[in-house]
Amino acid sequence: MSPRRPPLMLLIHAAALCLAVGSLAVTLWTGLDDRSVALAFAVLVALGELARWSGAEGREAAPLAAAGALAYALLGEDAGRATEHGIPQVVTVVLAASLVGSVPHVARGQGPTVDHLARRVLTVAFAAFCFQPLYSQGAFGKGAGPAYALLLVALLTLTTLCDAVLAAALARSRTRWPFGPLLRDELRGMLGIGSAVGATGVVMALAVAVVGLWALPVFSLPLLLTQLSFRRYAAVRTTYRQTIASLARATEIAGYTPAGHARRVAALSEAVGRDMGLSGPDLTVLEYAALMHDIGQLSLVDPVPAGATAVLPPSEQRRIALLGGAVVRQTGVSPQVATVVERQADPCREQPVAARIVRAVNAYEEKARDAGPGGQLTALEELRLATAGEYAPEVVEALARVLSRDSLTLPVVG
Repeated sequence: MSPRRPPLMLLIHAAALCLAVGSLAVTLWTGLDDRSVALAFAVLVALGELARWSGAEGREAAPLAAAGALAYALLGEDAGRATEHGIPQVVTVVLAASLVGSVPHVARGQGPTVDHLARRVLTVAFAAFCFQPLYSQGAFGKGAGPAYALLLVALLTLTTLCDAVLAAALARSRTRWPFGPLLRDELRGMLGIGSAVGATGVVMALAVAVVGLWALPVFSLPLLLTQLSFRRYAAVRTTYRQTIASLARATEIAGYTPAGHARRVAALSEAVGRDMGLSGPDLTVLEYAALMHDIGQLSLVDPVPAGATAVLPPSEQRRIALLGGAVVRQTGVSPQVATVVERQADPCREQPVAARIVRAVNAYEEKARDAGPGGQLTALEELRLATAGEYAPEVVEALARVLSRDSLTLPVVG
């Protein structure tokens, strides 16, 4: 049985569905205006969806389709001739083209999600709603002058903010992570491929207004090249992370730590970090440090039973942490990661936030693993009752909130 969708997600999906159905009804009733223009942009959006790619890490996976949809929403003229399409037609054409272009991906089980389609519909509708009434009333005169270009840039900014808010709200509904860090992540991500999409959409609208539909293929090529560059960058990042994960498994292969320990600590540390408001590069450093936090144990002659370093004397924990940091520095990983690994055994108040998180989560994982039935609750209480300064209280409470959201048998903490 599929999990129940949160109310905010249902509201966004329902709004997008109502808008799509209403736009389709209006378009069928009034007919399609400027059919050649509608067909050209529909083909562009469909081709963009066909060229969509996986591995975008939640960012825009079909940049050409997004740029084409935005350009159609902000289109006022075609080679100097005023266009007559309205908001319902924009939504209908974009949604229909997106669905057609997604058919091959759906057949392979890699099609766009409902969230993606809802964002596309609502974002395009927002841009068209802001632009089309002003343009049809002649608020900016005829032609693509400076005021016209400034209008498109201003609307692009508002549309980008709208899309970021929608994406963060949907992510908040799925994960229950804090909204603020999610919004910062979305805005930071839009500085990359998002800025290229927005700029291309605006330039397409301006170019079509002057030279006609021939501008579409000309201005599509740079975005396709940008998409190719981002795919290569994403592939390099994926390989980099896989290398770090493989290195982290060295302690498991050598028998120093239980199988899956590093992966579990990394996943839980990332969730705690998000709950505490970390985002972007800070989360990446936290994840890599959590994966490699036990690498210093390879220096031990006799392995610690079950790799439970939390029970060792502080001096021994610090020695292992310093050795681990030295190993990490030899791998070419960011020095910030090595610093977190080195300082995970320092006094709590002197640690950076990431080191506090790794230390508490590692101790929790070790204690919960050894406590038997009810071990999660027992481990959490041990962390709360530990000697003052051993584990950061704010980290322990964030850990409790994360575990509570995961439907474990834990008390609800505020």
